[in-house]
Amino acid sequence: MIIDVLTLFPDMFAGVFNQSILKKAQEKDAVSINVINFRDYSTDKHQSVDDYPYGGGAGMVLKPEPIFNSVEAVKEKRNAQQSKVILVCPQGERFTQKKAEQLAQADHLIFICGHYEGYDERIRFLATDEISIGDFVLTGGELAAMVIIDCVVRLLPGVLGNEESHQNDSFSTGLLEHPHYTRPAEFRGMKVPDVLLSGHHEKIAEWREKESLRRTWERRPDLLDGYSLTEKQKKWLEEIKKAK
Repeated sequence: MIIDVLTLFPDMFAGVFNQSILKKAQEKDAVSINVINFRDYSTDKHQSVDDYPYGGGAGMVLKPEPIFNSVEAVKEKRNAQQSKVILVCPQGERFTQKKAEQLAQADHLIFICGHYEGYDERIRFLATDEISIGDFVLTGGELAAMVIIDCVVRLLPGVLGNEESHQNDSFSTGLLEHPHYTRPAEFRGMKVPDVLLSGHHEKIAEWREKESLRRTWERRPDLLDGYSLTEKQKKWLEEIKKAK
């Protein structure tokens, strides 16, 4: 995968992209991440990227020319068959694990990180996807782009040491993930559940599935509204509710 990030603040990305899983993913050639300052594509001698809004109002609005020019230049350089152009903005669709899985299938992602008061509306014509990471407003789209990229890259083949690491993540299965434990078996009077020490793989798998269901019902019951429960899970859920 190739990821191009268009931003006015490229230095913001250095620490995130050069650490941990994102760094390893680039070293493994699973992904190539490039940060581009779209100010370089402005069309006037002052390299301006924003202007006052027509009709008046507070703040400055990003001009279309630098962003159109930078997106077109990146597409031409990559010569990708299919490029997804992601406009990061609070008005976009809510980002989910399912959306991350969809984006992970693409060969080329272009992120447009806005700043100031907003975008010239015509910039939206460039976007294949408009994405928001939540119902709040950030100073710019950079932090949101980092979140989305981190979520997508870890899904790429070969990035994580164990492919099962992300398959059972919260939201990947439709439910929240089950609890995890490690050594010591007892810590300050808190014990690891006996079943996890039993070595009985079938019982462990069943315990994890049930605990995943329990945690979802306790913390995010809204997720169960669109989840198709098996007969076994329906029975468990009734037991969980009665025990509460």
